[in-house]
Parts: sequence; C-alpha cells; structure tokens
Amino acid sequence: MPRFFGFYEMNPQTKLVVIAVLVMLLLATSGVYVQAFLKQKPLQEVKTDKKIVALTFDISWGFETAPQVLDILQAEQVECTFFISGPWATQYPEIVKRIQADGHEIASHGHRHLNLTIFSKTEVKEEIMKAHQAIQEVTGEAPRLIRTPNGDYNDNVMEAIRECDYKAIQWGTDSLDWMNPGVSVIVERINKRVHPGDIILMHASDTCKQTAQALPIIIHNLHSQGYEIVTISELLRQAEE
Repeated sequence: MPRFFGFYEMNPQTKLVVIAVLVMLLLATSGVYVQAFLKQKPLQEVKTDKKIVALTFDISWGFETAPQVLDILQAEQVECTFFISGPWATQYPEIVKRIQADGHEIASHGHRHLNLTIFSKTEVKEEIMKAHQAIQEVTGEAPRLIRTPNGDYNDNVMEAIRECDYKAIQWGTDSLDWMNPGVSVIVERINKRVHPGDIILMHASDTCKQTAQALPIIIHNLHSQGYEIVTISELLRQAEE
C-alpha cells in the first residue's frame, strides 16, 4: 500500500488530528462550492463608480435600540433601508410607523427568524407572505425587498422569493455589530471594506448593544470619505443612471 506523506507511520493521535483537519477543509470547500454554483443569488452590491452606499438595518427583537438608531439618523439627515420581521412589525407598530415617517425604506426580514433553506418552496412562500401581510397592515405599503433570516438561501429559496414578486438583498460589508465586538471594531470593519455601490449590514435589534454608539462615527467617516448614504432603492436607481 502506498504511503502518503508518511501517514501510515504516524501515531494514532496524530492521525486523528490530520483526519479532523482534512474533514474541516472538505466541509469548508464544499460550502464554497455550493454557494459558487447556485443559479440565483441575492444582490450584494451594485456596480458603479459613484461614491454611493446603502446603509441597512435588520430588526427582529426589542424596542430600545431602534429608536436610538432613528434619532441618530434623523440628526444626521440620513435615510436608510430597514429590513423588519413580520412579528416585530405587529408588536411594535409605532416604531415601524416612525421609520416610515422619517423617510426610510421598509423592507422584509421574513416571518420567523429561521433559515429558509430548511423549508419547501411552498413553506418559504408562506413565510414571505405572512411577513408581507403583517408589514403591509402596519405601513399601508407592500414591501418588495427582502433579506432572508441569517442571509440563508439556496436556489429553492431564491425561486420562492422571485415568485412572490420580491427582490433578494444581501450585503457586501458586514459590520459584525450583531457580535458586539467593540465599537472600534465595528467602525474599522466598515472603514476598511466600504466601496462604491456597497450594501452595509447593521442591526437595530436590542441584542446589538454597540450599534447606536458606532453609528454616528460610521456616518461621519462615510461622509468624510465623500460617500452619499442612500436607501437600497435609491442605490439601484442611481447605479442605473
């Protein structure tokens, strides 16, 4: 039997370590392979030379962080896109109406905060339309953009989104504010990764404790670099001009 890199001469403990590393590499590579060959993908950014970016917020929990974020955006005169879950819209209609009144764009973050890839296409469509109805009942408007919970998707999910007359939105830059890594980390990640046509992911749920502290700095930094901050729909419109 041929020997590869002396594998069969290794002691049992070393063999286990090597096998574990190989399995982890295989799994990681497989995930990249699957994502690379999906037929349909959500929008992560737009191709443009204009210094425009969309600042976006996901919300599914709580009532304290969102008003703080809205106060900052109002003071800075910035309009953004908020992806909100259906149950949250029903539970906090007054916050949703303020988002709308302040001129921000309201989009869907689905119904239950579960990975949609675990569902059949019919079930995915049910999740989308439950959120659609809940948001429309509060705002009087029908959302047409959706960010899937956890950014999870496959071809089946993408087809369901299209059949519900929605456009799927992902992100180009993840602030990682959902991890509460520190205000400076959140700010620096965006500073290093932002680029023309970028879609920046942030959160306004109460689990994100550092978003409100980081946001004024992020807005100031983007403006100082010459970026205009717009909604997703405005980003798409300007990119087409």
